[in-house]
Amino acid sequence: MTATPQAMETPGHHRRLAIWAVAVTLFVASTGQTIVSTALPVITADLGGLNRMTWVVTAYLLASTVGAPIFGKLGDLFGRKAVMQAGLGVFTLGALICGVAPSMEVLIAGRAVQGLGGGGLIVVAMAVVADLLPPRERSRVQGALGGVFGLSTVVGPLVGGFLVQSLGWHWIFFANLPVVAVAWVVLQSALRGRAPGARPRIDVAGAALLTATLSGLVLVTSMGGTVLGWGEPAMLALIGATLASLMGFLFVESRAVAPILPLSLFRLNAVAVVNAAGLLVGMAMFGTITFLPLYLQVVQGVSPVLSGMFLLPMMGGLIGASMVSGRVMGRTGRYKALPVASTALLALAMLGLSRLGPDTPLWQVLALMMATGLGIGPMMSVGVAAIQNAVPRSMLGVGTASANMFRLIGGSLGTSIFGAVFGAGLAQNLAGRVEGAGLGTISRDSVMALDPQLRESVLAGFAAALDPIFLLAAGIATLAFAVTLLLREVPLAEA
Repeated sequence: MTATPQAMETPGHHRRLAIWAVAVTLFVASTGQTIVSTALPVITADLGGLNRMTWVVTAYLLASTVGAPIFGKLGDLFGRKAVMQAGLGVFTLGALICGVAPSMEVLIAGRAVQGLGGGGLIVVAMAVVADLLPPRERSRVQGALGGVFGLSTVVGPLVGGFLVQSLGWHWIFFANLPVVAVAWVVLQSALRGRAPGARPRIDVAGAALLTATLSGLVLVTSMGGTVLGWGEPAMLALIGATLASLMGFLFVESRAVAPILPLSLFRLNAVAVVNAAGLLVGMAMFGTITFLPLYLQVVQGVSPVLSGMFLLPMMGGLIGASMVSGRVMGRTGRYKALPVASTALLALAMLGLSRLGPDTPLWQVLALMMATGLGIGPMMSVGVAAIQNAVPRSMLGVGTASANMFRLIGGSLGTSIFGAVFGAGLAQNLAGRVEGAGLGTISRDSVMALDPQLRESVLAGFAAALDPIFLLAAGIATLAFAVTLLLREVPLAEA
């Protein structure tokens, strides 16, 4: 794929400014994903509902998943600039709702609005890079953006932990607002708007059915076996509605003039393989980010700020691996070996995390987190570059969106499934030790207030409830390794 007309017409200094705008926007959106991770124990202790804790993360991921293809398609139709600025507006509205939330239900709703804007921002930002740069140069920048994503994922938990301890958890949602304002101004001057043309056709039915399908999928995985039994009529109806939405979506997309997610994309090897592997890696990644701070704070007694710092080795590995992968692709045009090796390492890291307990040395946790980041990083840069190298120019935005969408689907499913596994294990392990009502507000302070003998038993039961999560993640990462072996490499062009 050669350089785009927009790349050839855009002066070098404008392109550099546009790339900086993209980096700032990506930073804003990806920080929104993780800034709550170290604050979750404090939020649930304040608002109640440990059993709904994962929905604070899942609501954001689910909305981001839905928003990715929709914003990607709108970017193809209306231009990246207007769609990115609209995404910043939606993201800001969601952050304001979260910041003033008086209950867990309002907080979850605000996270959904915030996620809708955040998912769109990530996708359109990456599509801008493909608009402006040729494939080899694009791969280097995508690798650097993977580093920005990793950096923001580090900064998010750290800032979240600091704000929780100093100002209160409500402020974690206001912290990004000045950055949002800067990003909007930079985008206004850095990107060119698209001149009005023929009125584009929007696939409203496809978007609605995709939303219903993804929502149903996450509801089934999060509620099945916990809130609702698998054989209960309500669960069977939900499964049926989800399958019906999926069938309807496939039917509509096969006949739509301008489908929201063209099915022809998935006939391309790069799109099919990268998205399948990205879904699986997303499950492992977001499960780790969500549950490791919980382990550190409750079982190991680490503060919210320090638990966020334990994510630094993971994100350091992610940043380094992503940037190195981008440089390797830029110099050689080759990329298949990178995700194959990294997913194998990810499986080993998850297996190590499945052995965590109350007496696990913290240095061991740090080492395993570094290995986790090294296992995730190459998928950030390789996946997007491989897809953008394979899709037609007219589908660049939605093709880029598919990579983010499937990674976020994995995050939603992983967080929901792992949350259900954790909840069931915790209830079983603490049966007869902590009353059922106490499980919703369990914290380090409440555990430390118990009788010493009971305290040790509860901590061991809490840690044991986390072990199956990482063991399951190890199996998922192994499957991702097998999928990456199917990738057919198409070397990146010089220009």
